[in-house]
Parts: sequence; structure tokens; C-alpha cells
Amino acid sequence: MRMTELLRLVFMNLAQNKFKVILTSVGIVVGSATIMLVLAIGTGGKVEVAEQFKNLNAGAIDISYEVNAMEFERGMGGNRGGMSGSVGLPGGGMPSAGGMPAGDFSGGGMPDFNGGGVPGFSGDERMNQEKIVLSEDDMEDLTVFVPNISDATISYTTSSDIEGGELEEASSYSIAGVKSNYMTISNMSMAIGEFLSEENDENKEKYCVLGITAAKEIFGSVYDAYEEVIYIDSRPYVVSGVLEEMGTVASGISPDTTVFIPYSTGIKYITGDDVSPTITVIADDVDLVEQIIVDIETVLSDSYANAEFTISDAGSKMEAASKSNETLQLLLVAMAVIVFIVGGIGIMNVLFVSVKERTNEIGILKALGCSKKDILLEFLLEACFTSMLGAVLGVMVSLGITPVVESFSVRVELSVQGAVLSVVFGVITGSVFGFYPAYKASTLIPVVALNQE
Repeated sequence: MRMTELLRLVFMNLAQNKFKVILTSVGIVVGSATIMLVLAIGTGGKVEVAEQFKNLNAGAIDISYEVNAMEFERGMGGNRGGMSGSVGLPGGGMPSAGGMPAGDFSGGGMPDFNGGGVPGFSGDERMNQEKIVLSEDDMEDLTVFVPNISDATISYTTSSDIEGGELEEASSYSIAGVKSNYMTISNMSMAIGEFLSEENDENKEKYCVLGITAAKEIFGSVYDAYEEVIYIDSRPYVVSGVLEEMGTVASGISPDTTVFIPYSTGIKYITGDDVSPTITVIADDVDLVEQIIVDIETVLSDSYANAEFTISDAGSKMEAASKSNETLQLLLVAMAVIVFIVGGIGIMNVLFVSVKERTNEIGILKALGCSKKDILLEFLLEACFTSMLGAVLGVMVSLGITPVVESFSVRVELSVQGAVLSVVFGVITGSVFGFYPAYKASTLIPVVALNQE
């Protein structure tokens, strides 16, 4: 039988059983849609990770301190500074969203028990145990005594009420106290104006830099915010510049909604000594990060005996986020494979029923001279076209439900390659699961098939 005649016969059979073909392809529709969305979500996850860490230097190492119960029990030595009380900056020096008000215990300070006392400690003893606050002196020690460090900065965050611009009432924003090199270390750039200078910090001047979202919320636009005045805790601050849009970092925190002020200015007018700063150092070579962390621990142990600091590097955070995304993608792929198998089994079952129903037809075709190959190709092509229809419908379904998936804050990056791969998987599924029923049909004996009721 010629291929054109075979194809015409296949399309005639499919056209006469439209409803059955659609029901048969439902499993493939779901599988195809799942494959396309899996690839889109996986790609979206990779893009999301890249965007989250675009403002982090791969060699960035963060050092912070949080008081814990074990340290209360064994005591501390060689303490510096005052009590810790606000949230530090995560990897790369990006500010925490909202921060914590000065004096809050969640950023490292300890809550009061039984009227402010800690069992086993007097009031003075408890204060001595809490007096570990990283300082600019610690930052300088690290740059001097730890080799292979190219730059370092110190920063902290808190939250405070802001007034001014188009705000009808005071609104709480995350406030980050930073040094002048913070922008360079964090790979940020200015949309307009200039970042905070060393003079601003040394003279404790009331200048600020706004994240782009904060600028738009307070003043309506970036250009309207430039060189205007906002009031932080009722004190006027001049807006020296606005940052370009940065997006989110790994912890889901955005510098776009943060207000940056000089480090010393914030301590003098907003937080006092109740801060828990984060020191961020930059390694000359990312391959030396592990050794630098060991050296940092050694230097800090000389200043703060028995204290345990939280030290993390941006590279490890990037790797962890990437692995998490890959794990999610593997789980989704496994789910898509299972759906395809279920859909393939459905096609196999329907084809077996179809062979049973069309036994006489097969017998007539064989009596007219059709070979086993012709019968095999006919049923195999029917399976392939059915699965292809399901795959195409699946791609269309995935396009339709993408907005629903995105409404759950899932990044979806659809692609032509994903659509093509979904269709290919669908056709392969139909071919694999349709082969055995087609083979059974091709092996029927003509006389037996013609006498089948």
C-alpha cells in the first residue's frame, strides 16, 4: 500500500472517532503541558537565581554575631562595644527588609526573662555577656591581619518612620547604615545623583540614598526625589541620589525599598549603640574563600574569646540556591514522566480495544493484499497522530495556565524549545506505547480475522 493511501486511511479512521481520539489524548495533553511548564519553571528559576545574586560579589564573605543561650552559659571574654539589637545585612551586604527597631531581641539581643534577669546571672553579668558588637575596629583588624582581602565594609539595618514627599502619613521603611564603599561592594549603580561619601559618614551628615521603589512611593518619580528632603524620625535628610532597580536578593529582600544613610549618622540619630552590624569582606580570589574564612575566625577569636560568629560567603549561597532549583526541576520532571506513562498506557488500552473492534477490517485489508508492515504502520501512525494532537493541545494548555502559575509568584520563562520538546515527547510516547497493539494487529491471520464476530 502506498504511503498516501495509508495516510488517507489513518485520517479517515481518526475523523470517524473524534471524541475517542480526544479522550485518548487527555493523558498526553497533561503530560505535554507538564513538560513545557517544567522547562519554563526551571529556566525561570535559573533566571531568578541569577537576578537575586546579580548584586552579590562571588568573593563576598559576611560576618555577623548573634547571642545564643550556650554562650550565656559558658561566658565570654574580651568583649567590645554595646548591646546588639538590629538585623544585619545578608550576603553581599544587602539590607534586610524592614529590619528590627533598636532594642529588639530578634536581631541578636536576648529577651528578658523573669523581669529582665537571666537565671544564674546578675544584671551586670548579663550586660557583660551581651556586649559583643562588631565595629569598624574589627573591620580594620580583618583587612590588616587577614591576607587576600581586597575590600571590606560594615553595615546594619533597622526600620524607622519616614515622612515627606507625597506621603500623607508617616510610613515605616528599612533603613541601612552603610559606608561609602557599600555601593561598589554590592555591585549597585545610581539612577541619578551620587552615593554617600566618606565625608557624609565622618561628619555624620544627614544625607540619604533611596532605592528606586522607595523613591517612587515617597515622591512619585526618581527625578522628583533627587535633592529633595525626607524626614526620618522627624529629622530632615537630603536625598543625594536614587539607585537603579536591583530586584531581590537570595533572602527575598530588596534594596529597591530601602533608604541608605551614612553609617555613623544612623548610629548617632537613629539606633544609638544598639545595633548588630555585618562586616562584609571581598576575597581577592574566590578559590581562597575557605582559607580566608578560617583566617577571619582566627583573628576574631583573639578579640572575642569563645564567641561564635556567623560567617557565610556569597558563593555558597549561590550554589545552594542553584541546587535547590535543580532539585525542584528534577521533581517536576519526574512528575511529568509519570503523567506521560499514564497517558501512554491510556493510548495502549484504547488501541487494543480498537484492534478488537476492527478485526474484520484488518482481515479485509490483508485479504486485499496489505502486508504486515502496512497494518503495523496504520495503527502506529494512528497512535502517533493521536499523541501529537495531545502534545499540541498540551502546549496550548500550558500557555493558557501560565498566568495562573505566575500569580503564585513563580517565575515562568516559556520557550520555543520547550514547546518543541513537549511535542517530541508526546510523539515518542504514542509511538512506544502504540507499537505493541499495532504489532498484534499486524500478526492477525486473515481467515481468523474475517470470521471474527
